[in-house]
Amino acid sequence: MSDIAITTLLILSLFAILGSGVWIGLTLSGVAWIGMQLFSSRAAGDAMAVTIWGSSSSWTLTALPLFVWMGEILFRTKLSESMFKGLAPWVSRLPGGLLHTNVIGCTIFAAVSGSSAATCATIGKMTLPELARRGYPEDITIGSLAGAGTLGLLIPPSIIMIVYGVSADVSIAKLFIAGIFPGLILASLFSGYLIVWALMNKGKIPPPDAPMTFTQKVYESRHLIPVVLLISAVLGSIYAGVATATEAAAIGVVGSLVLSLVQRSLSWTTFKESLLGATRLYCMIALILAGAAFLTLSMGYIGLPRHLAEFVSSMGLSPFLLIVALSLFYIILGCFLDGISMVVLTMGVILPTVQTAGLDLIWFGIFIVIVVEMAQITPPVGFNLFVLQGMTKKEITYIARVTLPFFFLMCGMVLLLWFFPQIATWLPSKM
Repeated sequence: MSDIAITTLLILSLFAILGSGVWIGLTLSGVAWIGMQLFSSRAAGDAMAVTIWGSSSSWTLTALPLFVWMGEILFRTKLSESMFKGLAPWVSRLPGGLLHTNVIGCTIFAAVSGSSAATCATIGKMTLPELARRGYPEDITIGSLAGAGTLGLLIPPSIIMIVYGVSADVSIAKLFIAGIFPGLILASLFSGYLIVWALMNKGKIPPPDAPMTFTQKVYESRHLIPVVLLISAVLGSIYAGVATATEAAAIGVVGSLVLSLVQRSLSWTTFKESLLGATRLYCMIALILAGAAFLTLSMGYIGLPRHLAEFVSSMGLSPFLLIVALSLFYIILGCFLDGISMVVLTMGVILPTVQTAGLDLIWFGIFIVIVVEMAQITPPVGFNLFVLQGMTKKEITYIARVTLPFFFLMCGMVLLLWFFPQIATWLPSKM
């Protein structure tokens, strides 16, 4: 059979099994088994056992459940409430007022969470009721929260960066550091849009709070001290070279436990709920990774990645056109799959092509994270849209519509990253 026929058969198998309600991880394993059994001489059962065990026992992957657990612990603390108290005095006089707490709050929480959905849900619990009570428009409140919530993937520590680092065999610590500048720039773009929107819609923004002196603002900022210390401990230990990503994750877990203990939100119930929540989420991710590893092996035996890379090389696409094509590909794929599935499902096929084009894998990792962020707010499978639908009881089409401006800002961020690659590569080069 030709490569096109084999690829078509495997894609149809993928969507048929997914459509029947089978878990994504098992679906990937099933498609891989079909490929190995029909188009390879290697015994499918033996290959599956060896590959799944190898991918599941990777030491690099140890950081993932730890960061997930850290996010689950903080999700149950009073961290979000404290952040609002510390941020509100500084942003209330800006055009857009307290809408900026969505962006800045998500930026800060992203640096201790690693999950887009957890960031969106945690900050949303804090800001949505408060902004509604103060009379802020519902559409821009929900849209800015959905857009800013995606920063949970880009600002380290990031679950998706760990998944990409394992899949692409690149330094997770360097990926973490590479995400700092792009994350801050994207957050600035979000805030800039809110300022422009507020200046164009002055009648929709409620009047600011009573002015405070600089001393009063500084005093209110004491509420930010715990989260700043935790961020410094996690990212500082990586950048200083005293801890690997896995060791920094352990530092983060201990720090979040101490923080919740100090805030008196740590009880046996919350401890158990955080541990079970992290276990459930990690088991889902681990199953997807194991299935994807087997699918990557299967693709390798069939020869599809090599043939695809040769096909793309023969087209003579410039690196820029390749990035444009990959952006469109991932945006479309994001309408049907979650971010982790997108990364692990495609890396085996995409990486040879990217390496042939001479693109830096650290830079490409940041690019992948940004386009996966877009998938978080594209229906029908946008995780942030689901989170906000559950919190606001709004139609998912409404949430997607009010989030659209932030989607276009992310497209602009991809262009910025292309024309100024140092945004992602300069800081890792100084480690």
